[in-house]
Amino acid sequence: MGDAQAAGEGPRCVGCGGRVKTLFVQYSPGNIRLMKCDTCNAVADPYIECEFMIILIDLVLHKTRAYRHVLFNKLSMGSSVDKGILYWSTLIHIALDAFRISFSKGNRADGASSRSIFSTISNCTEVIGDALLGNIIFMIMLLLGVRFILKLSFDIIRYRDVLFAVIISSYFKLFLFTMMVWEFPSSVVFIVEMFVLSSNVVALRGTHSTAHFPHEYIHSPNVF
Repeated sequence: MGDAQAAGEGPRCVGCGGRVKTLFVQYSPGNIRLMKCDTCNAVADPYIECEFMIILIDLVLHKTRAYRHVLFNKLSMGSSVDKGILYWSTLIHIALDAFRISFSKGNRADGASSRSIFSTISNCTEVIGDALLGNIIFMIMLLLGVRFILKLSFDIIRYRDVLFAVIISSYFKLFLFTMMVWEFPSSVVFIVEMFVLSSNVVALRGTHSTAHFPHEYIHSPNVF
């Protein structure tokens, strides 16, 4: 356990972000005891007993505790388990961005006439290229911000965690799929992007341990 924790693995308290040995003890099927965090003396992860819809609502409400539960205790961020999730989530993220760009270009084209196969392939390539370039620029700016604003050292593992948190917290882009069924104004895309950015900020806040913050801040009921 010591080596795992040193490498950044292991569950975390959703309240203060500190690492804990275990989240619960199971005495029998359906009979568990939630463990407390040694740092803040609160239950390490009460979301273990919550249904998915409750967790989803707290994610939508931008609660840092919910993001810590999903990132560290559900998806095991910081361990080798999250690599496959990261790869697939990145592909879906880029695909959704490509769809958003295609939707915007489609609105500007005002429903142009049918195109040839070559034109369609060229347009798809351009859209995917724009999505890749946009995400690369965004991640570079984000990582530079993490490096110089948060004063973190250049650590590949740490930066992978940042990427993981951003990709997972962009879940609201799945709403773009509804545009394939219902027609929405282009302003909805902007609203979705703003929501995604705010979710990214909350998720990044959740990746940092608050164990070094004042004791009254840890126990404050207003903490997300």
